[in-house]
Amino acid sequence: MPQSALPDGTVRHETVATAPDDPDLPDAAREYVKLSNQFVVPIMGSERVRALVVASLSVEVSIGATETVYLREPKLRDVFLQVMFDHANIGGFEGAFTTGERMKILRGALLDAARSVLGSDVSDVLITEIARQEA
Repeated sequence: MPQSALPDGTVRHETVATAPDDPDLPDAAREYVKLSNQFVVPIMGSERVRALVVASLSVEVSIGATETVYLREPKLRDVFLQVMFDHANIGGFEGAFTTGERMKILRGALLDAARSVLGSDVSDVLITEIARQEA
């Protein structure tokens, strides 16, 4: 979602229409599968955990693929955690970690990971909650 700052410093969010990944698959032909537990990612300091990032994820899939998501959830959780650990290790959760560009990088990596497990049934990974708690 693009943003632009007004002269008074207010940030205005704009909605941009985007084409779905599969133009033959309308939004009505998709399901959202909420993964059962939150993901907890430690943010390491030099010798100890400095903070924790907690996130909830959902996967957007083709109609009928929900059961496949649940059957492969252990593998899906594993690849998602690895993506988030890697993101943490490159400083992705430092500072203003919810900026558009950082979230875009994270979402893209999560989508690639989901497709490695579920194939083309996945059209998106949604970050439904995310928070950072200092230790």
